[in-house]
Amino acid sequence: MKEKPMASWKGSERHGEELLDCLTIIFKSAGCSWSKCRMCSYRHERYGEQSCEALLGHLRAQLTWILAEYNVADFRMVKIFTSGSFFDPVEVPPAFLDDIATTFRGKLVIAETRPEFIRDETLQPFIEKLDDGSWKMPLYCAVGLETSSDEIREKCIMKGFTFAEFKTAARVAHAAGAGIKAYLLHKPLFLTEKEALEDMKRSIRDAMEHAEIISMNPCTVQRRTELEFYWKRGAYRPPYIWSVLTLLEDSPVHMTCDPLGGGQKRGPHNCGKCDYELVKGIRDYSLNADRELVKALLETECDCRNEWEYVLSNEKPYCMPLTR
Repeated sequence: MKEKPMASWKGSERHGEELLDCLTIIFKSAGCSWSKCRMCSYRHERYGEQSCEALLGHLRAQLTWILAEYNVADFRMVKIFTSGSFFDPVEVPPAFLDDIATTFRGKLVIAETRPEFIRDETLQPFIEKLDDGSWKMPLYCAVGLETSSDEIREKCIMKGFTFAEFKTAARVAHAAGAGIKAYLLHKPLFLTEKEALEDMKRSIRDAMEHAEIISMNPCTVQRRTELEFYWKRGAYRPPYIWSVLTLLEDSPVHMTCDPLGGGQKRGPHNCGKCDYELVKGIRDYSLNADRELVKALLETECDCRNEWEYVLSNEKPYCMPLTR
């Protein structure tokens, strides 16, 4: 069976003081068990109902394609995503976890999962097969925490877990010898620009107590989502890139940030004139961690900065968004 993953690509990723060659893979799986987040379209990408054996066959076929397409020896880091959670046994058969750990033994693996699937009995055998002593933490569980506010996570995102549950999962991961990467979502549905900015500042400080790595994702309007429904009716605007830069400068720790759709209507954007330069600078900063670069980007002269400052001061929940 010849089958491709949903996506795969090679790139670079900053880890500590190092820049690592990284292979990213998005496997098509049985689909997210939760499948309710307002902004997520990946939950639609799944195989139909089938046996565990058939699903395992599909996943192994995708892995075979990866091994034929890429030379594993070229990469020190591997990032693994699915439509939901890599460690969900219903979505990804446990036998495939063994395949991944064996195939990428000695690599630094970052695998996305919801917190309820971070269990000692799952992580321990995976790490034992993966670890060859090359890394202090060979595995990082990447969790879409999105925000440290339970109210925002539930009402604006509908994520289905609490900050307390995230903290418990972090303790379990650390006890098993794994690290935590926290994904934060900047400006989910229903928040003003200022509310979103304040929420992220608070969330970064709350998350850094439990996660070794933090990545901020400025919200993008994906197709076939509830977020898109509101956006098409003029009830949502993705964040300004000025806000993203402010958060990067203010953060007490280095955060990675890849503004998907940056400069486009569906993604984080300013006016269209300054977007390309600023988005490129943010991606450069994710790799070089140079705070002076962020400060220089914030000093970029563009008329839309006045617009952004006006929005921060005057936008209210009952009259948003003020701009498109």
